[in-house]
Amino acid sequence: MECIYVPKDKQLTLKITEEIDEHTTEKLRRKIDNEITRFLPRKVIFDFSNVSFMDSAGIGMLLGRYKVIKMLGGQLELANVNKQIERIFEISGILKIIPLVKNNEENVS
Repeated sequence: MECIYVPKDKQLTLKITEEIDEHTTEKLRRKIDNEITRFLPRKVIFDFSNVSFMDSAGIGMLLGRYKVIKMLGGQLELANVNKQIERIFEISGILKIIPLVKNNEENVS
């Protein structure tokens, strides 16, 4: 996972670089929580451009991170999601609470 923090925007982009399933979610959750605690961002963007597979364990992990970020007064967005994973998000109802950004508006130089 690659983390990009933009201090002036208090924006943390998390580029997930692996499949999200029951074998990877715990390690991923710890890494994400560490980055959120470290930067206390106002906006967190999960970049799914390198994620080819996600199962229900990933949905649970995302919902947990959503709650943490909301509790800290921030917001969470999903970006660069492929059609298969977008379908999983639609079926699970996650898109009703976490917005999907079609084109990632990163200001990374």
